[in-house]
Amino acid sequence: MPAVFRYPNLSTFSSANPGLSKLLLVGVGPRSASPVPLRSVSAQFRLIVAYSTPPMASPKVSAEYAKSSRSSCKACGKNIPAGSLRLGLCSKDPRGFDMTKWHHLDCFPVKERAFAAVEEIMGYSLLKKSEQEALKNLELVSAAKSSIDEKIVAGGVATEEDVERMPKKPRDASLPPKWKAFKTVIFREADDGLRDSDKIAAFDFDGCLVNTSVKRIGPDAWSLLYPSIPEKLQNLYSDDYKLVIFTNESNIERWKNKRQVAVDSKIGRIENFLKHVKVPMQVFIACGLGKGKDQSGDPFRKPNPGMWRILEKYFNSGIAIDMDRSFFVGDAAGRKNDHSDADAKFAEAVGLKFHLPEDVFGA
Repeated sequence: MPAVFRYPNLSTFSSANPGLSKLLLVGVGPRSASPVPLRSVSAQFRLIVAYSTPPMASPKVSAEYAKSSRSSCKACGKNIPAGSLRLGLCSKDPRGFDMTKWHHLDCFPVKERAFAAVEEIMGYSLLKKSEQEALKNLELVSAAKSSIDEKIVAGGVATEEDVERMPKKPRDASLPPKWKAFKTVIFREADDGLRDSDKIAAFDFDGCLVNTSVKRIGPDAWSLLYPSIPEKLQNLYSDDYKLVIFTNESNIERWKNKRQVAVDSKIGRIENFLKHVKVPMQVFIACGLGKGKDQSGDPFRKPNPGMWRILEKYFNSGIAIDMDRSFFVGDAAGRKNDHSDADAKFAEAVGLKFHLPEDVFGA
């Protein structure tokens, strides 16, 4: 039942109740068929208050390392160990006092509450690089579960419903440490040495950085495409480029009975390559299938720009990318003996300069 007040005029009521936000005026006296404009109200009137206080602001999110083991997670009820990362929803109670509800990272309620960009989380800049990456992943999941911006995530290729139907992780497969899954993308958490930058040097993997064969599987079934690759990558890193790998691997989806083998083979090759070149790189693997007769193409699989949108939106600390100084290197350029033109089309869709591996590493 709404509250009812009587005041001699509107200005008197407004002075006495500055916090009231939404009001419904009902005139006292002869009934009128039309509403009474506020400016014309001078006689005694009755106010029905629909909302007596402004809506409460959304809770802010804070991140810190637990100072002791006394706090417990508001989601699972279990203890939060001292020194471990905890996330807090900070708000004010009805009396106006600050109140924080702490959660384990994995228990944070992203389904019910999408949070702002990770850089706006209180305490984010004080966290270790690995924890910052974990929060970026949580932001990504939060955005996906609340409302996916298809133009950002999928480049306008898929509808929100299309993306929501995709698996959240590789089915029937587990991932090694440092590797996470989002939709049909597997990505590697950043090493401490990886720097976000306005300059991106991006590369395909198979046929660009390494030689591989569809007839051979396993983490050691690869070789460097050019001996100059480690030195060239190290020079780019020294020149403040952020190094990124964008690679397709549909076998992870196709090999339904050997999915773990496909995952271990692809990730193992990339890990061994990174150890060999001794330079930190961000890695994204698109596991979905390409466009077929009875299916639309996966929005994250090259040539679609989905993987780039994820990097741009969530994994570069909000730094605007200088497209004139950034580039993408790949072997699938649509030439006579190329298996496709996916790399060239990917660069075109994103707006990056495109180079062939022989032009970058062959000289």
